[in-house]
Amino acid sequence: MFRKAQKKENRTINRLSVWCLSCFAILLLQPNWAEGQENYWVFFADKANTIFEPTEYFDSLAIRRRAVQGLPICDSTDFPVSEFYVSKIASVVERVRARSRWLNAVSVSATAQQLAILSKFAFVSSIEKSAGASLLASKKYDTTLSVIEYKLLKNQLNSMGASEFHQRGFTGKGVRIAVFDSGFPQVDTCFIFRHLHENNQIVATYDFVRNKPNVYAHAQHGTLVLSCISGVFNKKKMGFAPDAELLLARTDTRRQPFAEEEHWLEAAEWADKNGAHIINSSLIFTYHRYFPYDMDGKKSLVARAASIAASKGILVVNAVGNSGEDRRWRVVCTPADADSVLAVGAISPYTGFHATYSSLGPTADKRLKPNVCAYGNVVAAGRKKLVKIQGTSFACALVSGFAACAWQMFPEMKNMDIFRAIEMSGSLFPYNDYAHGYGVPQASYFVNKFQKNKANSTFTFFKDQGFLVVRVNENFVPKIGDRKVDKKNHLYYHLRDKNNFIIKYGIIEVETSEPFEIYLDEETSDCILSIYYKDYTEEYEIETIEK
Repeated sequence: MFRKAQKKENRTINRLSVWCLSCFAILLLQPNWAEGQENYWVFFADKANTIFEPTEYFDSLAIRRRAVQGLPICDSTDFPVSEFYVSKIASVVERVRARSRWLNAVSVSATAQQLAILSKFAFVSSIEKSAGASLLASKKYDTTLSVIEYKLLKNQLNSMGASEFHQRGFTGKGVRIAVFDSGFPQVDTCFIFRHLHENNQIVATYDFVRNKPNVYAHAQHGTLVLSCISGVFNKKKMGFAPDAELLLARTDTRRQPFAEEEHWLEAAEWADKNGAHIINSSLIFTYHRYFPYDMDGKKSLVARAASIAASKGILVVNAVGNSGEDRRWRVVCTPADADSVLAVGAISPYTGFHATYSSLGPTADKRLKPNVCAYGNVVAAGRKKLVKIQGTSFACALVSGFAACAWQMFPEMKNMDIFRAIEMSGSLFPYNDYAHGYGVPQASYFVNKFQKNKANSTFTFFKDQGFLVVRVNENFVPKIGDRKVDKKNHLYYHLRDKNNFIIKYGIIEVETSEPFEIYLDEETSDCILSIYYKDYTEEYEIETIEK
C-alpha cells in the first residue's frame, strides 16, 4: 500500500513539475520576457508611396454604409501603412506585433537601444508605450429554467419594448453587427444559434489572438453575449436582433494581456472593411494600464480607435464596466469614455435602478456617461446550459440588438443620429444622471416616429425657512397604506452647477405630496435642480444666495 501510494505521489509531483516548467517556458517565450523588451506603438509621419483601391478592399456593405451617410468612399486613414516603413522597423526590432491603417502605426516589442534607433528614422513621428490588460465586462444542452429565470428572460426584452419592433418585423435584418469578445464556443453547434448558420448570417469570423478564422473555442463570454443579441430559445427571442448579420472577432485573452488593445484596434479596422454597421464591445480596459483620470475619451488607444470607427459611420456600443463597487476605480472604463461611443450601464431587474456593480460617470473631463442603461442581470446561453448571469456586457448586448432594429426601421439615418435617437428614447429623457444616463431605451419612441407621450405637470416649487420644497401633484401621490413597490413612484433628481456638472443626484420614494426639499446655501447657489417623476421632467433654477 505504501509503495503504491508513494509511486502515485511521485507521478503527481512529476506531472506538476512538467506543468510548471511548461508554463515557465511559455512565459519565457513571450516577447515581453526577453531581456529589456517592452511593447510600443511606433507612429509614422506619412503614408508615402502607398496604393489603395477601395472597391477591392471594402465589402460592398461598407461602401454603401458610407454612401448613405454622405461619407467619402475612403480617406487617408483607409490607406495601408507603408511596407517600406514596416520593413525598416522590422529590421531593427525583434517583432512587429500589429499594424494599424487608422493610426498609421505598428506595434512592436523592442529594447531601449532599439527604440533609440527607431526614433532617429525620419519617417517615425512618435513612439508610445503600450498599456496592460483588459477585463470582460462577465454535451446535452440544459434548457431548464425556473419560473423566476423564465420571467427574467421575458422581461430583459420587454423592459425595452421589444414587441413594438418584433411585431412590425424589425429584427435587425440587413444590419451587420461586429461582436468583439473572448471566444464563441458552441456557437457553431448549439441549437440556440442554428438559425444563424442556416441563413448564412455569420458573414465572417477571425481570431486576432491566434491569427486564424476559427473563433468557436476559448472563453464562453462571447457566446453569452451573442445570445443576448441574436439567440433564439424554443422559438423565443433572447435578444432584439435574431436576423442581424454578424462578424465575430476574438480579441481578448488572458495569456497575452498587453496585446488586447492591439487586437481591438485590428478588429475595428476589420469590421469597417467588412461592412459593419455596429460594433458591440463588452471589453473594457482599466487598471494595470490606466488610471481613472485617464478616462477622458482621448488617452487610450481603444478610445481613439473607437472614435475613428464612429467617424467611418459605425455605431460603437460599449459596456461601461463592472467597477461600480471597486473603490480603486468605480468610474466608466475605456473605450466607453469616448464621446462618440454609446456607453451602456446596467440596472437591476428587481428594482429598476442602477445595479451596484455598474461603473459610474462622469468621464474624467466631466461628460455624461453612461449614455443609456439596460438589464444587466439576464438569462443567456453558456457552453452547456442556459444560465442566469450579470454584468454590463449583457446590457450592452441588449442595446446593440435594439440599435440594429432601430437602424433597420430607419436605414437612411446616420450612426450618430441613431446614437442620439437612442438617448432620446431613454425612459428618463431629458433627465439624466451618472448612474442611469438617459435611462432604458424604448422601442415605442421609434415606432411613434420620435414622439413621446406628454405627461401632465407634476411639480410645484416654493421656499420655506431656507429650504426649497418640491410638491408633487396630489393625483400622483400613492395612496396611504399602499406598500406595493413600484419604481414609477420614485422621484429622480440631480443638482447641476454653473458649469452644467452634476454635483449630486439620487432617487427618492414618493410617499407624501412633499417628498423632497433642499437646503439653500452657498453650495446650491446658482445651481439647477432637475427632477423626473412619472414621465415628467422639470427644472428649477436656484437664485444666487448671498453670504
